[in-house]
Amino acid sequence: MTSKHIPVPNSTLPFWRTDPHPLDNYRSTETLPEKSDVVIIGAGYAGASVAHHILRNVKNGAKAPSITILEARQACSGATARNGGHMKPDIYNFIATLAEDYGVDAAAEVAAFEAKHVHVMKDFVEAEKINCDYTVTKAVDVQLTESHFKKLKDGYHRLVAGGSKATDAQIIESEEAETFSGVKGAVGCFAYDAGHIWAYKFVLHILENAVSQGINLQTHTPVSKVSESTHSDSPYRWRVETSSRGAVAAKVVVFATNAYTSTLAPQYQGKIVPVRGTCSRIVVPPGSQAPRLTNTYTLRLNAWDYDYLIPRGDGSIVVGGARSSFIHDEKNWLDVSDDSRVLEPAARYFDGYMQRNFVGWENSHAYTDRVWTGIMGYSADGLPHVGQVPGQDGQFILAGFTGHGMPQIFLVAEAIAKMVVNGASFEETKLPRLFKTNQERITTSKSNISDKAPPATAQAKL
Repeated sequence: MTSKHIPVPNSTLPFWRTDPHPLDNYRSTETLPEKSDVVIIGAGYAGASVAHHILRNVKNGAKAPSITILEARQACSGATARNGGHMKPDIYNFIATLAEDYGVDAAAEVAAFEAKHVHVMKDFVEAEKINCDYTVTKAVDVQLTESHFKKLKDGYHRLVAGGSKATDAQIIESEEAETFSGVKGAVGCFAYDAGHIWAYKFVLHILENAVSQGINLQTHTPVSKVSESTHSDSPYRWRVETSSRGAVAAKVVVFATNAYTSTLAPQYQGKIVPVRGTCSRIVVPPGSQAPRLTNTYTLRLNAWDYDYLIPRGDGSIVVGGARSSFIHDEKNWLDVSDDSRVLEPAARYFDGYMQRNFVGWENSHAYTDRVWTGIMGYSADGLPHVGQVPGQDGQFILAGFTGHGMPQIFLVAEAIAKMVVNGASFEETKLPRLFKTNQERITTSKSNISDKAPPATAQAKL
């Protein structure tokens, strides 16, 4: 995997971006600043959240650092605006695998950190009065095969026996699963707290606040290279070059670049890899008698073949996945950064989806309104890379969220802000220890992205 990846023009239009914010194509200044204390590359959930938390971490009376955000396309036009809006922590699934590899304590840190996001985000959205449809509900993980249900139950019980206090799910056994979930053929379920959100509206709200406080936002400004300045005595150590608009000198560079990270930070080549995912919006015609959904769902046949969906307040349903329709053609989804087209098998997959899978939806006339694609950043070990880039003083990263960034990024960004503003160490931020980027994770040959037939551990969630 040696390709260079950049965001492509003419990307597919997701439902979430059909009502653009005034900052969508915004540039704070006509030209780029010559220098900036902090340059954040990426204006999605990660980049916007870092900017927000940096401003929050500046102590009363202190001068905020100058901050420039460089975005290759429109604001929040990448994976954040292309996922399903599912604020769903993992408290038992991949967590059980982490427990086997790293011990229950380390795995439980991840589970607790993700679970915390559901209510932290609720409190934040309410306090800031953000109009982003944030809803706390239950995630219902529906298992469609006995063997996989047993495997997940066994892993769950091992976590509990090992003392994981973050693992708190209701388990619904076979005889009650279909009635409980409303999913045809359900053989078992797990249910626990989760949420869903219009992430584009959330991100643009905090970007708007940041711009109003002096942050320089530059859309349609792709970064081509980050290199060390030739002026060794300058505190602006890093030179951030753009494709056509010049360069910005920076004291600190933050890579909020997810799938595109290795193009600018080549040490992450093969360690953070772009993966194409597919998502859709299904509409229910007025007057339909279909049961109204209030929970979010995952429908799972095995470790790699599953879909997820969230109900929306307007009655529509966002459904993502369709992996079984394209997973065997690896060149179409692995190490791919083109989100300008939808794979035809995936586009057809969502037709009749609700009628096939949900009890009472057979005569609903629900239809697929829109299908889009997006690019996730998969890490080789399934864990995000967070912290100071090894050996690069003044460079920080939060990337490689493996399609699971919604219940991780906001508080990860808070920790990055503490590192940037206060000089906090990774350990002082109390982030899960497994998130720390380090030389060992970068140099190890271990990877679970593509060792599959079909893939047993890849976690496409967009």
